[in-house]
Amino acid sequence: MKKLLFISLLFSKSILMGQTVLNSFPLTLDASSENIQTLNVEDVKTNDIYVFAADDKNINISKYNKSLFLTSRFTDSIRTPLNKSLNGYSISEDGNPLLYWGSQDAKNLKIVKYFLDLKTARILNFDFPENNEYIITSFQKNNVFYMLGKEKGQKHLLLYEFQNGKCEIKMFDLSNFNFLTEKGQAFSFSLLIRSYPIQKIESDNFNSLDKTSSINKMYVLEDHIILTFDYNTQKTQVLDLNLQTLEVKEKTFSQPDSKKTAKSSNSFYTDGKLFQIKANNDEFLYDIKDFDSGQILKSISVSKNDTIRFKNSPLLVQANNKKPQEVKTTAKFLKHLSDLSVGVSVFKQNNKNYVTFGGFVEYVFTNYNSMDDILGEFGIGARPSYDIQNKMAFFDSTFDSNFDFVSTKQSEPLAIDNIYYYLSTNKNASLQNILKLKDYYILSYYDNALKQFILRKFTDGFIREDNGNPIMNKSVFSRPASFGVIKTR
Repeated sequence: MKKLLFISLLFSKSILMGQTVLNSFPLTLDASSENIQTLNVEDVKTNDIYVFAADDKNINISKYNKSLFLTSRFTDSIRTPLNKSLNGYSISEDGNPLLYWGSQDAKNLKIVKYFLDLKTARILNFDFPENNEYIITSFQKNNVFYMLGKEKGQKHLLLYEFQNGKCEIKMFDLSNFNFLTEKGQAFSFSLLIRSYPIQKIESDNFNSLDKTSSINKMYVLEDHIILTFDYNTQKTQVLDLNLQTLEVKEKTFSQPDSKKTAKSSNSFYTDGKLFQIKANNDEFLYDIKDFDSGQILKSISVSKNDTIRFKNSPLLVQANNKKPQEVKTTAKFLKHLSDLSVGVSVFKQNNKNYVTFGGFVEYVFTNYNSMDDILGEFGIGARPSYDIQNKMAFFDSTFDSNFDFVSTKQSEPLAIDNIYYYLSTNKNASLQNILKLKDYYILSYYDNALKQFILRKFTDGFIREDNGNPIMNKSVFSRPASFGVIKTR
């Protein structure tokens, strides 16, 4: 299912995009393939860059050094069965990459190690335990590949750590923790994450509001995994999983007090701080708290009759990827927001915190056409079609390092802004991946018209394009993006 992607709003008279083509090479992908997948990754030890592009028949691997010069290229036949997804990667101690191909039933992994110098590959196999219920998510950290899983009928989580062709399984015991509704009704952890799947958040990258409006989230830190749960509108429940000691600690943060009951509340963890948001028809509230001590660093409440002073963009409402519409009053904005799952996203860069406040909801409708009804009378199964609709209300704010509001009528675009704007105007770009490096981003994508795989470098600021021509008169730089899911690493 495609998800919307949203970026920071920029309102300006002209935009000159900061981007440079780093490399491009011809690549033929099987257009009939239903399983075309790409990854763009960095070896954190050597700073080498890898690009993986695969269809049903072949996988193409390109390796670049830290100066982005091509050092190796290898094309190999796909050595895994069909209907497997490329879950992730790791880099072994000998510097060779491994790719992890997962089965749809989450029972098996095919691990392929590629020896680029020898132009060969070796297949490894890993079977999950028989009582593995499902995989919650997967991620990479320090060249190691991880999968977080849940076992049937067990009150613990299992973390599978894949490194150098071996798997170490770590268990986190959750049996001592309770999950209670506002009325004090208990329910199981399994029910919680089945009803509201855990959304993995990129701790050092931009996260769109459709992701951060999820009530269960996971943040991967250096030696910890932070799980936040906002199923209860009165509090944020946090489980801190220590990757070294396997200890699990619980924290509870009270949500801001509202005069009227709110249908939803949410939170966002960033850099040792917890942002909390709550809204209803009459008021909008947010707190910023120190994660370790729980101390309130900032607390703001705005009624429907007030003007929201801490915003750098208009109040906007967007439906079904259409152009966002401005809402003139706080009362009208809160009316829209009260029907959504509220959320907040924080992106820290250049000692500033770029914050998006708002909410998001997505509906999936099942439709049957008249011909399907006729076929059904003859005992032929109806073929449903699916209609996906969504709605978002939001505004952007900028805070300094002390979380004081920074009023900026016009600011330079960030690299991530330039990337999304470029993608919104380049309809031939597909299979996009965004890789954040130390002080710039690399966008890799397949150009359907040129039949080339292209790497572009994006930086912050107003910088001229390669051909020297500015992009003029961009009156609204909005969040809608119809180019589908983009992977960030």
